Amino acid sequence: MGPHDRRAPSAAATASAPEGPARWVAIAASTSLGAGFLPWAPGTWGSAFALLIFVLFSPMPVWLLVTSGLALCALGVWSADVSEAVFEQADDGRIVIDEVVGQLLALAPLRVVFGPERAGQEIFWLVTGFVAFRVLDIAKPGPVGWVERHTSGGFGVMADDVVAGVIAALALVLALFATGLVSTGNIG
Repeated sequence: MGPHDRRAPSAAATASAPEGPARWVAIAASTSLGAGFLPWAPGTWGSAFALLIFVLFSPMPVWLLVTSGLALCALGVWSADVSEAVFEQADDGRIVIDEVVGQLLALAPLRVVFGPERAGQEIFWLVTGFVAFRVLDIAKPGPVGWVERHTSGGFGVMADDVVAGVIAALALVLALFATGLVSTGNIG
């Protein structure tokens, strides 16, 4: 069974889903506080939620952003694993924490290029990063599709979006170079 066959997880996986508060924390996290329950393209809602997070938190120190991003990835793997069992469906559409993480990765170059004060105010570049990530997440070209086909569970839910986010970030950097906003002389 591939990670996106849309078949129900095994009975063992369903039986291992935690009960009580852990279950609700996992669902809240995996659906990005309910964004995954919104109708029509929940992944896009998850990405929009990430855009809001980026705008609000980009002024934070880089070390805190990186630490928070790593913690969010770990939370994503765990909560997606639990939510797959609860929803009884592999990579259920309501699970959007993967889009949040991927979108934040796609936007990360803006924090580096524009600094903490301007990163969340560059509307054109925010939209460009948003669209680049969504296109890669939906189309799943090359390595994004390969990762999706060869991973499963909570890790699999997260992995293809992480790859899409990294590729979108690289595309954003190339676009910034092409427009002259970044040059090799002002890096490092």
